[in-house]
Amino acid sequence: MRALLIVDVQHDFTEGGSLGVEGGQQVAAEIRTVLDDYALTVASQDWHIDPGAHFSDLPDFVTSWPRHCVVGTDGPHLQEPLTEDLFTTVVRKGEYSAAYSAYEGRTADGTLLGDWLRAHDVTQVDVCGIATDHCVRATALDAVAQGFTTRLLQDLVRGVAPGPSQAALVELQAAGVELV
Repeated sequence: MRALLIVDVQHDFTEGGSLGVEGGQQVAAEIRTVLDDYALTVASQDWHIDPGAHFSDLPDFVTSWPRHCVVGTDGPHLQEPLTEDLFTTVVRKGEYSAAYSAYEGRTADGTLLGDWLRAHDVTQVDVCGIATDHCVRATALDAVAQGFTTRLLQDLVRGVAPGPSQAALVELQAAGVELV
C-alpha cells in the first residue's frame, strides 16, 4: 500500500506567512489535484505551543526561527484549497520542541506517524510539501530510515532557497529516495 505524505503546507509557510516560501500557494493547489489518486493521505502540521529555543527574536535560520505556526493563530492551518477533512489523518508536531520530520508527529489519538502507517499496511510513501530543504528533507530521510520505500514528488515541493534545496535532493537520492 502506498500513502501520500503532505508536509507542512500551512499558512505560515506560504506567501504572506511568517516564513512564506515562494510558490507555496501554488503547490497547495497542485497537491489538491492529486489527493484522489491515493487511498491514504496524511498531512503534517507544525503545531507550536511553546517550542523553546526553536523561536528567537534573532533567529539563525538553522536551529532557531521567527515565531511560526503558533496554535491559536491562522499560521498552523493548512493552506487552501487543502483542508483537514480531505486527509485520512493529520499529524501534528513540535508542540514543545523543534520538529522537522512528519515522523515526529502524532495523530489525534497520539499515534506516531510511522506506527500509523504500519497499522494501515503502508510500505511505500510519496512525499511532497514545504520546504524541500527543511521539513520535506527530514521527512523523506526518516521515511527511508523507518523502512518505507520512498519517492519525492519533485513537482509538488517548494524550497526556501535554491542551493540548499538542490543539495537536499542530492542527499535524498543518495539515501535511497526516488526522485519522480
